[in-house]
Amino acid sequence: MSDQAHAPTSRPKPPPAGEEEASATLKLGEFQDVDTLTLSEASLVINALMVKRRKDRKDRNETDVLNKTLDYLDAFARFKQKENVEAVERLLSAHKELTKFERAQIGSLCCDSADECKTLIPSLAEKISDEDLQELLDEMAKLMTS
Repeated sequence: MSDQAHAPTSRPKPPPAGEEEASATLKLGEFQDVDTLTLSEASLVINALMVKRRKDRKDRNETDVLNKTLDYLDAFARFKQKENVEAVERLLSAHKELTKFERAQIGSLCCDSADECKTLIPSLAEKISDEDLQELLDEMAKLMTS
């Protein structure tokens, strides 16, 4: 038998899961107080940046990941017009009782009902009444069709 060290035969353990959790109680770790964008806002920002880069002829860095991200945002961003994106942001920002993360989730998911919204975003349960949430969702829905 040789005294040589052998490589381990099993895979290393994956690192332990972080503290992040978006359930009834938000635990976002290092992202707790970070500004959060809706998919529509992210689409506006990235598309504006791409237009500027193309205008400045600095579009050499368009990667496959960037193009796939843009495709995803184009498919799932609910508000396409800048005015509507800004109006939704104003509606959401008026609800100071909600975290930035919760407001971004509401603006991205665009649920039909308060019940659906609270099911998908459990941390909303005790923060906003069903009536107030439904009113917010109804106002947002008007902006999707205009």
